[in-house]
Amino acid sequence: MSQAQLAGPDLSDSYVSLIESGKRTPTPVVARLLAERLGCTTEFLLHGIEPRQRIDTELGLRHAELELYHGDPTVAAERFGDIVKAAGDDNAMLAAHARLGRARALDAQGKTGRAVEAYERLRREAAAHPERLADLPLTVALCRCYQRAGDTLRARDLGAHALSQVERLGFVHGEIAVELALALVETQTGLPFVERVLTESGVPAATDRTAETLGLWRASVTAADGEDSALAVQLADDALAAGRPARMAIRSAKTATQWARLTAARSEGADLDRANELALSASRVFAVFPDEKLEHGRSLVALSHVRLRAGEAEAALVSAGQALDVLADSRGAATADAHLVLAEITMARSDDASASLQRAEDLLNACSEGLDRETAQAWRKLGDLWGQAGSIDRQAGAYRKALEAVGIHVNIPGSTAAAVLTR
Repeated sequence: MSQAQLAGPDLSDSYVSLIESGKRTPTPVVARLLAERLGCTTEFLLHGIEPRQRIDTELGLRHAELELYHGDPTVAAERFGDIVKAAGDDNAMLAAHARLGRARALDAQGKTGRAVEAYERLRREAAAHPERLADLPLTVALCRCYQRAGDTLRARDLGAHALSQVERLGFVHGEIAVELALALVETQTGLPFVERVLTESGVPAATDRTAETLGLWRASVTAADGEDSALAVQLADDALAAGRPARMAIRSAKTATQWARLTAARSEGADLDRANELALSASRVFAVFPDEKLEHGRSLVALSHVRLRAGEAEAALVSAGQALDVLADSRGAATADAHLVLAEITMARSDDASASLQRAEDLLNACSEGLDRETAQAWRKLGDLWGQAGSIDRQAGAYRKALEAVGIHVNIPGSTAAAVLTR
């Protein structure tokens, strides 16, 4: 059938050509007209799949999202991958959303390198086909990934690009704004925007609706098994909606924790009362969720730092003790950080902090090998404190470990020789 035959007396040949090339989207009336002449359903014409197949694919996407947010991200990655294969080239929109889900699942697994590759491919696709994917969420996700990977310059460039888009649109609410604020505070850039988001939205009180979310998810699976796909999609949407406030509260709390830490580290002009309020609010959010113990401990360490900086040593000691209680089963850098702040408090009292410093060092030595910026920062802090305690050799050793944690190996032939850095 030629374009002229398809156009018939109702449409122009050029309009049909624009639709075929993707430069125009047909109205519902035109789509029905074209579908009738082509002998297919409107759904097949617009999306390349029949209605039942499409709703089943949409359901698969939602169940994969639920697996990502409330289940196993490894399973989620597999499910998103299956949807990409099933969608094929004829269903570009569904395939793009499934690839985005898979990138997020890789990110959630801590597979940062593979996540970066996936997000970069999606950004190229978004540039070529803006009707499929939005660039802004991808840019924000990449900003955080590059920061975790240690490429701070690239992370800051992406953060600045995302911030320019958001400021042009003029919004400080919603998931994208909160995600961007978290990315920016981690790169320590765009802080005025972060402050606006925290001022406008604060750290919302959180309620653990996990049981409700899981119940709706199970009901959706049961409905799908009974071949009631429409109901299954609705229940899956309800499950995702039930979990959304908690996800938003946790992201806001992470932003508040980072903001409090940055404030405590400032040399002057720090609003310690505001930092104390944010860190306290963050700790209350994390306390609601049993799976957020690590973040809960980090927020309490931040609170202890703020209180120590404000000259409230006793309150700082209480927060540090609470952090150690929360992190009792953890042996990573976060727990070492709690011992480090305890050492700072002890030293502020002119007491011997060697026991806390030794415990922090033992915990850091037990950390798994591999590049880890959090571990590197803890080693550096430990070196500072060993130096304050007068142990120069242990200070040098801690600094060497800090460099190694970010991929730089240090050879020191003798204790008085200059360090030679090798990669």
